[in-house]
Amino acid sequence: MDIYRPQATVGVLGERVDFRAVMKEVYLWMTVGLITSAVIALVFAVTGLTAALGPLLFVVMIAQLGLVFYLSLRIMKMGAQRATNVFLLYAALNGISLSTVFYFADLSDIYLALFATGAMFGAMSIIGYTTDVDLTRFRGIFMMALIGLVIASVVNIFFASEALYWMVTYGGVLIFTALTAYDTQWIKRNAQTLEMQGVGSGAALVRRVAIIGALKLYLDFINLFLYILRIVSDR
Repeated sequence: MDIYRPQATVGVLGERVDFRAVMKEVYLWMTVGLITSAVIALVFAVTGLTAALGPLLFVVMIAQLGLVFYLSLRIMKMGAQRATNVFLLYAALNGISLSTVFYFADLSDIYLALFATGAMFGAMSIIGYTTDVDLTRFRGIFMMALIGLVIASVVNIFFASEALYWMVTYGGVLIFTALTAYDTQWIKRNAQTLEMQGVGSGAALVRRVAIIGALKLYLDFINLFLYILRIVSDR
């Protein structure tokens, strides 16, 4: 079966399921998550709450990791509204962590990084959505590169090598640029499968697929932004 050419549309709760509508919901919730993080980050930075939290920021970061793993592993077993709430809670906590960038980068650098991230993310998402190349064949390469990036980042905490710092930075940009296209295609395939097969609980299933897709693209965007910010900022 050619997953890129759905042959049938099935009813979900009495309505048509259109994979394009699922994709729109993915981007909608990704955008809501990004806006939530941006607003929280700005509020915490402007009010000084970020500095007041101090060491508690590490607790926030640990909580973020826990929520990501929980949502990724349990999303298909939880209610749609609960999945949405967990995603928004993660976005809010990530906003607290992201508020620290206002202490280490100028606003002009942040704006430039956001613009560059938006342009690159948009271009790669379009490529992932439209390409006929099966990107799943590169999954192993992407995963190994991502693991290597994490290990190199941790190692450089102790060695503080400037050369390794820039290798990790540019490597991070390349990896998350590629992952944006890969994840977009992954989401599209799942949305098309949902359209063709129409499984079970209808609108709730659509929302869960949209939330996990939104989480993937949200993480791609945020990580790409942070690595680009490291390049454009000299602080």
